[in-house]
Amino acid sequence: MKNTDLRNLVVCRDILEDPVIQKIIELVEFREKYPSSPAKNRMESFLQSEVAALLIQQAEKLGISGNLLPAYIVHLLAEGGNVAARTIEAVGSYGKGLLDSLGDDMILLLPYLKVKTTVVIGRDNPFLNNYHPAKKEQNLFETNLLQRLVEMKTITSATRHLLRHYEKWGSGMMARYTAFRIGAGGTLIGIADFPVFNWDDLLGYEDQKYKLLTNTQNFMEGRPANNVLLTGARGTGKSTGVKALAAMFAADGLRLIQIGRDQLELVAPVLEKLNEIRSKKFILFFDDLSFDEGESGYKYLKSAIDGSVTAQPDNVLIYATSNRRHLLKETWSDRNDALEAEVYRQDSANESISLSDRFGLILQR
Repeated sequence: MKNTDLRNLVVCRDILEDPVIQKIIELVEFREKYPSSPAKNRMESFLQSEVAALLIQQAEKLGISGNLLPAYIVHLLAEGGNVAARTIEAVGSYGKGLLDSLGDDMILLLPYLKVKTTVVIGRDNPFLNNYHPAKKEQNLFETNLLQRLVEMKTITSATRHLLRHYEKWGSGMMARYTAFRIGAGGTLIGIADFPVFNWDDLLGYEDQKYKLLTNTQNFMEGRPANNVLLTGARGTGKSTGVKALAAMFAADGLRLIQIGRDQLELVAPVLEKLNEIRSKKFILFFDDLSFDEGESGYKYLKSAIDGSVTAQPDNVLIYATSNRRHLLKETWSDRNDALEAEVYRQDSANESISLSDRFGLILQR
């Protein structure tokens, strides 16, 4: 293997911090530096064992199977810890500078993707070339990426394919997950068992389905689109419809962010975070949204839709489902002038229905 000194990586230099890559570099450097001798052979055997042990450890941890070293390097690339992936995530595209500089890195990386693990390590352990972990993760993104990179006939075509992979699928958790929930401080947590629903399996309500689908298509194609409120009785497919759309447009870059009613104070930081991921479009999803008398959390959502200091980004739509048309609970006492303690009762009534009025498209199911 020539021209494979990974220490010369530039765009993908972050992978040099990985312990497996560090040990591979140490092994290759040792072979080049020391002549053959019994002592040298013993040390080389020790380094080979260390590399094999680290690879097996990562394979079991991550569920990686097959030809371990190429599969692991592609895993590192798919995770996106490099300048190219971060730039495309933030901007949504790449320029000639990244294409050229990443091309130099691919000259170094491709030989490792096209060789058996045992050839690099130098150990006669054929199981490393076809490894079977205890729990295999079916990561089709990484499997397909490795296969396509190996098939490419030129460095330029391989480089373009990796960049297009980042453009279409993203990297790290944005590539692995279709849907996310919100953790502490507004962090995104991938939902591994997110259910996949087929849009065509949703029967009835054809007019509402058409409007919801058209609105989402407009959003994905960069045309004007509305925030949507879906209202109606339980079991009418409101939530299922939104989840089906997330699966339908996942390959086009759509991701679903589910946020709970008790997390409304996190709407602003979440919007700021999503605005920084320009390679993707997001549906901020509020499921079964409603508010009881005296609750004020709805004001966070109202402020986000209205456009406060943190305006709703153009790559985010808000979809909400509710059993209540006006979202806020209204009692008969709210309509009784004799029992009304507030002087300006009409102002209070307007406030109670103003949130639902902020949705540009309201669909009754």
